[in-house]
Amino acid sequence: MLGEPKTKKSRRTIRLTDATVRSLREHLGRQVAQIERMGDLYKDQGLVFASEVGMPMNPTNIRRRSFASLLSRADLPRIRFHDLRHTCATLLLSRDIHPKYVQELLGHANIVITLDTYSHVVAGMGNHAARAMEDALGQAVSSRLDPWNRPSSTV
Repeated sequence: MLGEPKTKKSRRTIRLTDATVRSLREHLGRQVAQIERMGDLYKDQGLVFASEVGMPMNPTNIRRRSFASLLSRADLPRIRFHDLRHTCATLLLSRDIHPKYVQELLGHANIVITLDTYSHVVAGMGNHAARAMEDALGQAVSSRLDPWNRPSSTV
């Protein structure tokens, strides 16, 4: 769907990995070659991903032809295209990326939506939180044992 986003917060900057930027540049090279092959038949609308003639891609074709085929070739289970969004959030949260960043990345209006939706992932962070508290308390106890707060030295 072409048009303005639903809200002002819907327009956001997404940081890309170097590998993603390289892939997009390679895609641009293929796209330029396609534009040259099609000549006047190509209707350039400035789209990053377009049909062979430059028009917006049909979402049903993306899901049924391209996405389903990719899943099959990768021997992955059939999932909805939207599930990629959930996978992204789950992977980030499971790697201790701050929920506030995940909220902003997904464009959720507030952190409650993110935390409610992904509470199963956040709940799994309990062991990590317990270890962090243990480390913090261990450091506090160590510094109390050395009133001059000197680093320990070994001889």
